[in-house]
Amino acid sequence: MKKILFASILALSVLSCRETKSQNNDIVEKAAENTESSMPIKRLSKTQDIFNGIYYEKIKNDDEIKKVDKKIFLMQEDAHKMQGIYSSVISNSEDYYLIAENEAKSINDSVLRKEMMNLIKESSDKYYLKVQKIKELKSKIYRNKQSIYSLYTAFKIRKTLPEIEKYQNAHPLKTDSLNQFINKQNQLLEELKKLK
Repeated sequence: MKKILFASILALSVLSCRETKSQNNDIVEKAAENTESSMPIKRLSKTQDIFNGIYYEKIKNDDEIKKVDKKIFLMQEDAHKMQGIYSSVISNSEDYYLIAENEAKSINDSVLRKEMMNLIKESSDKYYLKVQKIKELKSKIYRNKQSIYSLYTAFKIRKTLPEIEKYQNAHPLKTDSLNQFINKQNQLLEELKKLK
């Protein structure tokens, strides 16, 4: 008896699912209507976000903007390299003075130790005066780099915002299909509750 009841329920479920599936396909198809826009909204690579995908799609045929874009990229890259080179030299020198001072402290002869500590201090003081100007210039490079990035980002936003708005207008978010789909889910929930 249980087997017959189970087989009947299973057959009824399969028929019901086929009918529901075709109705659900209609709902899904209606929801997917008008999903094309003039501007392909996409990521250009797996690592690229939608913002940059739209931007690079927007400028792909504009040689002037592509030149500026490349110039900005190279400038930012060179600024990073410049800062890296000077940071490395400064860091190595600072490490040297720190190690040399620790080594000098280990000298047993107090007169020789004091002489070495004074030599290290004199050299490091001269170096720090020289480096102070370098640090100011590095700071200026960093501020300029940030300003360039900020202006570039603002430009990209101005260039891409109309495109995302066109995309949104081409893909109106109507609730009809969602409501119909929720009604279908609710019907299935009711059927499942009756199967207790």
